[in-house]
Amino acid sequence: MKYSANHPYNRYSDYLKTVFGKPMQKVSIDAGFSCPNIDGTKSRGGCIYCNNSSFNPNYKFERENIAAQIEQGISKFTNRKPGTGFIAYFQSHTNTHAPVNELSAIFRRAIAHPAVEGLIIATRPDCLGEPVLDLLSELNKELFVGIEIGIESTLNDTLKLLNRGHKWEDTLDAVDRVKRRGLHLGGHLILGLPGETREDIDQHALKISKLPLDTVKLHQLQIVKNTGLEKIYKQKTYQIRLFPVEEYIDICINFTEKMNPEVVIERFASESKPDLLAVKMWSGVKNHQIADWISNEMKRRDTWQSRLFEG
Repeated sequence: MKYSANHPYNRYSDYLKTVFGKPMQKVSIDAGFSCPNIDGTKSRGGCIYCNNSSFNPNYKFERENIAAQIEQGISKFTNRKPGTGFIAYFQSHTNTHAPVNELSAIFRRAIAHPAVEGLIIATRPDCLGEPVLDLLSELNKELFVGIEIGIESTLNDTLKLLNRGHKWEDTLDAVDRVKRRGLHLGGHLILGLPGETREDIDQHALKISKLPLDTVKLHQLQIVKNTGLEKIYKQKTYQIRLFPVEEYIDICINFTEKMNPEVVIERFASESKPDLLAVKMWSGVKNHQIADWISNEMKRRDTWQSRLFEG
């Protein structure tokens, strides 16, 4: 274990403290981007788990108010430790899906804020062309720059069903090109996707552990209102299991046991607003509670990250 000596897995907060020398918080920014499978570049309709009404069409307003978003985001961390630093996190939608000159202006607007000490950009594996990586490599000379790729699944049949518009091979290609630039790299997966079994999830862990990722973020499947996934769930077209919290904890432990000991696990779960969910889950359970329960159960089982790693 590299970053979290007192915990059975590598925690993201400990990792950031190692990198920056102090506690850090990510401040989410919405720059009004779209996605290539929303705007017709690749497809229409978007991913089946995404409510497209959440895509803000008023992109000009969003981009002109990045500094205000940062200020608002910082103000929410009322209980932060003294000396906490902040990372500008472009989280919503595909944040490299724009001309490079626009991207440069947007990202520089964020890092111009005096409180911002790092930049993390969420995107897709098929939206990381060489000009974009050139830009991010230049910014990386000025401050910490990370890329978070939406992998979601390692199975092409699942990616096709999700209407992702990319394949697992695109992820492999993007990971290779990003790491050759020396950029921090994270990956995001959804556990419990339609048709996928627990054995498939175990295989995700084994495949992901072979990639040179710095961090991994996990997300339980949720059924959001007014999505293609809601229709599939109601019609029972595919096997979909929404895991009870106890089973999901067991799944995350199995996943963690197979993970490379160098990888940092940023998150095990995510909270959607209850009024957005077509199917209610885990009422009142917070992300940090899931992480604490996983950590405590791993200690009880006397297990740890990488115990079953096939390096």
